[in-house]
This record gives sequence, C-alpha cells and structure tokens, in this order.
Amino acid sequence: QGACDMGGLPNVFTGYQTVTDAAVREKFETAWGVKLSGDVGLTLPEMFDAIDRGEIKAVYLVGENPVLSEPNLKHASKCLDKLELLVCQDIFMTETAHHAHVVLPAAAAMERDGTYTNTERRVQWLNPVVTPTGEAKPDWWIVCQVAKAMGAKGFDFPSAADILREINKLTPSYGGITPERLQTQGLQWPCPDVQHPGTAILHQERFTRGKGQFIPITYQGPAEQPDEEYPLVLTTARSLFHYHTGTMTRRISTLVREAPEAKIEIHPEDAKHLGIRNNDMIEVISRRGSAKARAEVTKCVPKKVVFSSFHFHESPINALTNPALDPRAKIPEYKGCAVKVRRCV
Repeated sequence: QGACDMGGLPNVFTGYQTVTDAAVREKFETAWGVKLSGDVGLTLPEMFDAIDRGEIKAVYLVGENPVLSEPNLKHASKCLDKLELLVCQDIFMTETAHHAHVVLPAAAAMERDGTYTNTERRVQWLNPVVTPTGEAKPDWWIVCQVAKAMGAKGFDFPSAADILREINKLTPSYGGITPERLQTQGLQWPCPDVQHPGTAILHQERFTRGKGQFIPITYQGPAEQPDEEYPLVLTTARSLFHYHTGTMTRRISTLVREAPEAKIEIHPEDAKHLGIRNNDMIEVISRRGSAKARAEVTKCVPKKVVFSSFHFHESPINALTNPALDPRAKIPEYKGCAVKVRRCV
C-alpha cells in the first residue's frame, strides 16, 4: 500500500497524482529541479518483455524476488541474465540476488525508522528496536547515497522524518500526516492538513467524482484452456503461513513448522484416475515448465483443478504459470493455466 501511495506505479506520482497531468508535473519539477516525463511507464511484467527486446539494460530492484514470483520463471531468469547491470537491495540473499552484479544490504523492519501504511490507508510510525546487522542500512539512506554518487541534487535528507515532511508538502492526501502527529497515533489518508483527524471511511457521503461510475465489461476467458495433452487447470495463491516468495517467513521457525514444504492439492477422483495417493511425490507440467511437490488429496479443490502456493524455491510453481496479461490491469494469469500431473516413480 505504502509503495503505491508513494508513486510505485507506472502512471502516478505520490498520492496517485497522474504523470499525464501537466500541472502535477510542473509542481514536482519545481520542487525537484528536474524535467519529468509525461509518459506512462511499464508494469513489472512489461519490463521483462522490454529487457528481452533489449530496451531496458539496467534494473535497480528493491525488496522483490521475481526469480520466484514472476510467471514463466525460465523467461524471467533469462531476462535478468541479459541485463548489463542488475542491482538488488534486500535484507537477505534472495534467489534473484544471486543474478545481481551488485547487492546492497538493507536494514530490516525492526532495524529502521519511518512509516508503514496498511491497506486501510493507516500510516503508522515505526521506531527501530535493534541495530542493523553488519553493513545493512535503511533503504532511504542507500538510495540517497547512490543518487548523490551519481550527481543528483535534493537527496540530502538527514532522516526518514525529513523525507515525510517533503511528502507532506507535495502530496495533498498526506498533507497532515506529519512525523510529529504520528508519534502518538496512526492517521488514515486523506488527511489534508494538521487539523484534519484523518478519514476512517472513504466515500461515506459521496464519491470523489460526484456520482458513482459504472464500467461495463465483457468476459474474457483464460488465455490457456485445458486440452487433451494438458487436461487440468493449475491455480495458485498464498499459504496462510508464508508471504510471497518466503524470503522472510521461511526463516521463522514457527511458520516453517506449520508449512515446511510445498503441497499440490488434487481432487480425490483425479488422484485415483492418475494413481496418486496422499503424500506421493508428483510433478505438475505446463507448456513452460514443471515443478515437483507432495500431493495433498483433498476435496478442497474442484475436479480437474490442482492448487499450490509459490513460496518454495524447491517447488517453483511459477515456472508453470502463464505470463498472458489482463488487457487493462496488466496482471499475469497466475490463477489459471493448463497442466498435466504425473506421479514420480
């Protein structure tokens, strides 16, 4: 949530101020002393295609592990290896960091101060409780040092609080969410000034645009349908006990105890037809790749559907998934691709 609020999307600056708005660009250009493009950028999946075409030659990656999280992992890894420069800034040596030319050690959450924003738009201040390990530094400090080394101006922030004060000036929805106010309580945006109490419920009386907007859509089925060769559908999601690629959660013993390895859920009728019993090692295969894990025979999945999570590098489920994008949201089809399943002998 916080990354998106701060402009971590290809079409907006902070607070969802659009890059195509000339007045918005002028405001940021005046504050930062640089000329800004009005062109909408690329989403993450589109970046990989641009790398493959040779249009992107360097990537600075912060806190992401696309070698496990991107669809069609073979393609993602191939693209990263094409780069002239890959910089990974993270708290651990991830699978992606092993592809990097430069690894910058970042401080973990409890080792740094700054704000965190949750999905109810609540901004909260966090103070460090332990000292960063080794050479690890806060993300903002690392970015500022790199920028200054490259000759950029305006990166002389003494602290995370000073960065938030700039956000207050340039981001209307964060205008009243100051470091001082956050020392006593969290605040929900929009919070335009220091007298404002924050907004607990959005659109309580009216929509921002006035009336609601209804957008008719036409159903579009999955890009890949099951067939005779690949008769099942694979769908993926997170486990209750792990987050994304497991970079952090797989280092927590209590969570590993609850979910130590990947499982592939399969309906009892499909399992019987394929000669698969509970806890058998099985292989799921798509047109792009394969992954092995133990079977969990369960009626929690429908017939002709298999399910798994993508947290485990030993069972890289996203090696199978389809990189086909939603035409509007540009999100890959993680939730449906055609596969076949076999019992490992």
